[in-house]
Amino acid sequence: MEIKGVIWTLASLCVWFALLSAVFAPLERYFGLHRQKYLRKSFATDVVFYFLSSLTPKLLLALPVSILAAVVHRYEPAAIYTWAAYLPIPLRAFLALVVGEIGVYWGHRLSHEIPFLWRFHAVHHSAEEMDWLVNSKAHPVDLLITRFCGLIPMFVLGLAQPASDQLDPVPMLTMFIGTTWGFFIHANLRWRFGPLEWLVATPAFHHWHHTNDGPEFVNKNYATLLPAVDKVFGTLYLPPRQWPSKYGTEELQPSGLAVQLLHPVLPTLQQDQR
Repeated sequence: MEIKGVIWTLASLCVWFALLSAVFAPLERYFGLHRQKYLRKSFATDVVFYFLSSLTPKLLLALPVSILAAVVHRYEPAAIYTWAAYLPIPLRAFLALVVGEIGVYWGHRLSHEIPFLWRFHAVHHSAEEMDWLVNSKAHPVDLLITRFCGLIPMFVLGLAQPASDQLDPVPMLTMFIGTTWGFFIHANLRWRFGPLEWLVATPAFHHWHHTNDGPEFVNKNYATLLPAVDKVFGTLYLPPRQWPSKYGTEELQPSGLAVQLLHPVLPTLQQDQR
């Protein structure tokens, strides 16, 4: 049964990859911001990251989320969960999406500001060409940190799993929305959306997060869905017509899947690679 489950999961990921490719490949071909090959540099490595990023978070989050749920259910007033349990699921999902976005924002921001966490997050920022697949280029530890930070306020406010003995679809739904939208905001698309860009994250918004145009432009736009969160915390940067001219980081980042996975915990590998 377990082998069948693994095969089914891998088959589902292959189908999703085919669908995402079928959607974004022609869009990036005809509406691309930058002229670049579909089979760009590091494409094969990023395909492997796609499967890793889809499989590992479920495994890594299982224990931390179980502990988080047990702690908040034990020490929080029951009234919080009673209130949340009677909310319509669409409303509870919306509120969870908002507070989860705030948690993801701070998890993401701390991954830039704390040097140890940056070593894991730098894998994502090592991409020098942007397209939809860059969304999956992330170290498993980096994914664990940001997604767990997004789940904390949901559980603390009772918006996730208000009935501890029932499977709650809200955390999975919000994570699915965030992940799916992530492919769009990383895409190599030159589209602009006018005032809508201030309400919902777009490629223009997120491309500025990946810019390598200079120190005055970096460390902006940490949100993945709601630019208003960056506005509130003073990190929003969204010029109306300008786009980044280059991406990546000033630091030399290792290439190759194995080295990128091991480098954050064994930084001497980068010296060996040089």
